[in-house]
Amino acid sequence: MRTDPTFYPSPKLAMEAPRETYGYVVNLCTDGSMPDALSVVDLDPRSGAYGQVVHQVRMPNIGDELHHFGWNACSSVLSPMGGHPFVERRFLVIPGIRSSRIYIVDTKPHPTQSRIVKIIEPEEVMRKTGYSRPHTVHCGPDGIYISCLGGKGANGDETPAGIFIMDCESFEILGPWEMDHGDQRLSYDFWWHLSQNVAMTSEWGTPRQYENGIIPEDLLSNKYGHRLHFWDLSKRRLKQTIDLGPSHQMALEVRPAHEPNRDYGFLGVVVNTENLNGEIWLWYREDANVGDDFKVKKIIDIPAESADPADLPDLLKGFAAVPPTVTDIDLSLDDKFLYVACWGTGELRQYNVSDPHNPHLAGSVHLGGIVRRTPHPSGNPFHGAPQMLEISRDGRRIYFTNSLYSTWDDQFYPESGMPGVQVLVHADPNGGLRLDPDFYVTFEDGYRAHQIRLEGGDCSTDSFCYSSV
Repeated sequence: MRTDPTFYPSPKLAMEAPRETYGYVVNLCTDGSMPDALSVVDLDPRSGAYGQVVHQVRMPNIGDELHHFGWNACSSVLSPMGGHPFVERRFLVIPGIRSSRIYIVDTKPHPTQSRIVKIIEPEEVMRKTGYSRPHTVHCGPDGIYISCLGGKGANGDETPAGIFIMDCESFEILGPWEMDHGDQRLSYDFWWHLSQNVAMTSEWGTPRQYENGIIPEDLLSNKYGHRLHFWDLSKRRLKQTIDLGPSHQMALEVRPAHEPNRDYGFLGVVVNTENLNGEIWLWYREDANVGDDFKVKKIIDIPAESADPADLPDLLKGFAAVPPTVTDIDLSLDDKFLYVACWGTGELRQYNVSDPHNPHLAGSVHLGGIVRRTPHPSGNPFHGAPQMLEISRDGRRIYFTNSLYSTWDDQFYPESGMPGVQVLVHADPNGGLRLDPDFYVTFEDGYRAHQIRLEGGDCSTDSFCYSSV
């Protein structure tokens, strides 16, 4: 027995590791004609099947809406406090956000032989955790953490949403993570500063506010989430909550710095209802040696683009503008570049955040978009816009797909049907982006494409326990 070679002590060592040769993409079917699926894509340029789907795992149920999935284990198990030194990065934990069902998929002995080995039904999730609508999966040093967007009750809003823990070897649900919720009720993303014993969680809305599409009245009344929570990771108690202000609606993705001795990170805000801008906020400590309190400040404003109402979906006609709609962000392993998906305007932005307090735009590409509808450089159409991002460990490649959430797809892009596509962007180490004209992955008719995971780990999977030298 030995430690899995895809577990890396530091971000620098992960960046020096071999490149990815396979990727995993979840596909969802919105009309109920097929079950959702996991597709395996060949990412090895030396392969004759490069850029093609080489395997597919179909789920046995209809209507799961597979969403943010993750590995059973990652580099965080190398923590001196970890209890699973010989576990493998082998299983994918795939939640259905609409069904509350969870699938465990074994990727060994080879990605093209991936198969379902366990199914956890929604009744078990609720019985053992009190949560519903499982959303984000993170592998920690002591188990698998899964955030949920709903609590108890038919509408999932009778009790707070939160996080539960699953054993990373048996996949048994252990129970809810929180010992004290404080006044936290909404949930979305979460991550941590492992070495500083701090976890962060963000907010979207109640299931009523997203399952059937965005509710314009709730958005304009600032009723979606706009707070960032900081927790004592070991005591599992809420320590600090920062309210960004009611107009900063849907504070979603959290991306802490990868270097374990850094105590800052980035938060994406979908829209500011005062001006329709998209935003990036920074959390930080002024003096890490004094107290535990964090501060936040807005560091990036992305303006809305004016548009002819005739070119807009019904949801946006009254604004005569397209909001950037920041739906995903991702941070390279060297903490140098932050990538921002603007799902409304059809833009992928690259910011140099080497100085996190003073970022600057380093690169940009356009693809799709509500009004622009920029085609792929191959000449193929691209419906939707850059949405789920995944960065290679060496920071040279950014893969992205186009679907956000089924009902939201239909509101923002009502005429497209959102056929699933995955594309590739090349990143210059000094800044700058270029779409690959030859990499254009399509999925089976009827399937949309969402989260991506890379063989051996990626920039939104791993947590590192040792500083780079």
